[in-house]
Amino acid sequence: MLDTATYTPRLKAAYKESIRAALMEEFGYKNEMMLPKLDKIVLNIGCGAEAVKDSKKAKSAVEDLTLIAGQKAVTTKAKKSIAGFRVREDMPMGAKVTLRGDRMYEFLDRLITIAMPRIRDFRGVKPSFDGRGNFAMGLKEHIVFPEIDFDKVDEVWGMDIIITTTAKTDAEAKALLKHFNMPFNA
Repeated sequence: MLDTATYTPRLKAAYKESIRAALMEEFGYKNEMMLPKLDKIVLNIGCGAEAVKDSKKAKSAVEDLTLIAGQKAVTTKAKKSIAGFRVREDMPMGAKVTLRGDRMYEFLDRLITIAMPRIRDFRGVKPSFDGRGNFAMGLKEHIVFPEIDFDKVDEVWGMDIIITTTAKTDAEAKALLKHFNMPFNA
């Protein structure tokens, strides 16, 4: 059994031991409180048209996302009715989960070291920042995570991953993620 009192995720330890010093030197911060750090990671699966046809699809997405995140996912619901898409208000449409703390670092470690190398024809991720130091990426298949049993999957979902940092600029956020070994292609 893992002793959670003394256990520190690998990337969190690397941030404390070496990444902070490297960022301090790279950007010339005068104070350690100015250092960018990870704030949260939000995972989202949208079922779309499949959820309209079969309400069990959203439940399946919640179960898969719960396995991937290691934390209970919540069902996302339609905000308003759209007759053309046969969507009614409060209809389950997908799943989302927000990770913070140790679970966030554990997920990022699994994403970078295990899931990304399993993506077909992977050549790195495109740097997609929002101007405020937050990074967003998408996966075409959620089955790249080892927690998902391929034989039990009834539907392959796409997945959004948003990494929120405390960085003020995109350059700082990119440097932070590069130190975590995020495989950027540009």
